[in-house]
Amino acid sequence: MDMGAYKLFRKDRIRGKANKVDILLGVCYRPPNQDDEGDELFYKLLADVSKSAALALVGDFNLPDICWELSTAEKRQSRRFLECIEDNFLLQLVNERTRGGALLDLLFTDRERLVRDVV
Repeated sequence: MDMGAYKLFRKDRIRGKANKVDILLGVCYRPPNQDDEGDELFYKLLADVSKSAALALVGDFNLPDICWELSTAEKRQSRRFLECIEDNFLLQLVNERTRGGALLDLLFTDRERLVRDVV
């Protein structure tokens, strides 16, 4: 599927313990100058995959104006990203700044206990 300038480096389906749950693991890169059309393609893909297996999505999303503690953002594109994350019931698990005082590298999951001990 075309995702605009987004880069999906890897997408794996992992069989859970005793074949109880599949985990979809995705690694993404969102360029800082991503246009709205590319973002919307990504949001559609995310909505599709978040309906199936347990999801873990990691990557550099280049949205430094998002405050994850309050779920707020200054820029329209960032607010739309937050809306997509909320619409798909995803949790963002990285709490410490990752680069130059900004929180750019993120980890999302749709199940609270799927990922532990994020450092």
